[in-house]
Amino acid sequence: METKPPNPSPELTEIPPGYLNIMGYVDESEVNGPGCRAVVWVQGCPRECPGCFNPESWSFDLNQLISVDTLAEKILSKPRNTGVTFSGGEPFWQASALASLARKVKAAGLNVMSFTGFTLKQLQSNSAPPDSQALLEQLDILIDGPFVQSLAINSPNSPVSSSNQQVRVLNPAFAEQITWASDQIEVHILKDGSRIVTGYQGGLELM
Repeated sequence: METKPPNPSPELTEIPPGYLNIMGYVDESEVNGPGCRAVVWVQGCPRECPGCFNPESWSFDLNQLISVDTLAEKILSKPRNTGVTFSGGEPFWQASALASLARKVKAAGLNVMSFTGFTLKQLQSNSAPPDSQALLEQLDILIDGPFVQSLAINSPNSPVSSSNQQVRVLNPAFAEQITWASDQIEVHILKDGSRIVTGYQGGLELM
């Protein structure tokens, strides 16, 4: 029997309508899903899983507030972005805003995928975070299930980080595009000289 997922912090309610609270963002990633993609790491996750790759994302305190419209424009301004990946943190605690963002980028021809610590069954239940179904309806691919350290996979052939996780192809057009690996590393050098290291089993490191 599945356990009931933990509830988020009250700070989640401080996010203004039409905005996202994010931990990080990169363009043109090739290790966070099929093809070349923008990646949005949301801020906030109550699970605190041992071995989590992004512990900085646990807090629900406001970090970087950005409007859905601004983020959509940013994503679409990069012609090499053919898709968007939502990671975190827990994307489904900001499902409403992410669903709105997904609709905007999909209207422009991009695809959308998301990681989540919830199982698909939990997201389809009455205890799911608000507007989970709205976000699910926009996704082409969902990677579901929490990271479990004792079940970790470190393989160049696995798109998931632990063996309990599953790749849910919600759009059959992507059935043959599950080709990324969970242990690839990618470094982005920003204009200010700072670096973002991503990939590595889904992790994000700001340097």
